[in-house]
Amino acid sequence: MSQTPEHDQPMPLVSHLTELRTRLLRCVAVIFLIFAGLFSFAQQIYTLVSAPLREHLPANATMIATDVASPFLTPFKLTMIVSLFLAIPVILQQVWGFIAPGLYRHEKRIAIPLLVSSIILFYAGMAFAYFLVFPLIFGFFAKATPEGVSMMTDIASYLDFVMTLFFAFGVAFEIPVAVVLLVWIGVVDVKYLKKIRPYVIIGCFVVGMILTPPDIFSQTLLAVPMWLLFEIGVLCGGLIRKRSHEPQDTANDHDDQPPATRA
Repeated sequence: MSQTPEHDQPMPLVSHLTELRTRLLRCVAVIFLIFAGLFSFAQQIYTLVSAPLREHLPANATMIATDVASPFLTPFKLTMIVSLFLAIPVILQQVWGFIAPGLYRHEKRIAIPLLVSSIILFYAGMAFAYFLVFPLIFGFFAKATPEGVSMMTDIASYLDFVMTLFFAFGVAFEIPVAVVLLVWIGVVDVKYLKKIRPYVIIGCFVVGMILTPPDIFSQTLLAVPMWLLFEIGVLCGGLIRKRSHEPQDTANDHDDQPPATRA
């Protein structure tokens, strides 16, 4: 008997589009609900995000706002971005609810850990940037400031800078999930990934050069973790492929058969 996805019931295109619209509206609603709860703390949120830079500013130096509306719009923009980041688990849960009915049970068993891991790794990448990378970068910039130049950063420019790094490190930390998925679906194998390791290392530095500001310091701080995360993905991918080639018991085989009422 050929395998069919669980709950394999035909649905018209209109039903799919209606469900997709409903789930998109839920995501938007969650983002705005979080934003509504955080809006009154917008100034405090910006103060928290700007702390790594302010700690390295020279004595009597402060951040500045060069646009008239920046003192309001910049914290507003940051709060909206924070709301989006905080809503990521709900967004991915809605994505999962949309695609899960078309998956086999054995696919769900590996997809759920990958989904949870992707959320954790994204937040881990942001935390890595905030607690480790930012202090190192801003400390380096402060020491490299030429004599006679006052380091007084514009708040809008700072927000664009840190959001770029937050996103870059969040996405970079998803590398193990991406590698495991590629191995799992058979696009590449572990032997091939090990063979192209030197090219991957070079690629990590190229990506670091593209995604980070134009300084070798921040590029290296992104490229090295990307390479290490690639190695973790290769290791996990090898374990998954080894397990997938092990003989399956009859109970597991039965799980992948369609329900009797839908045969």
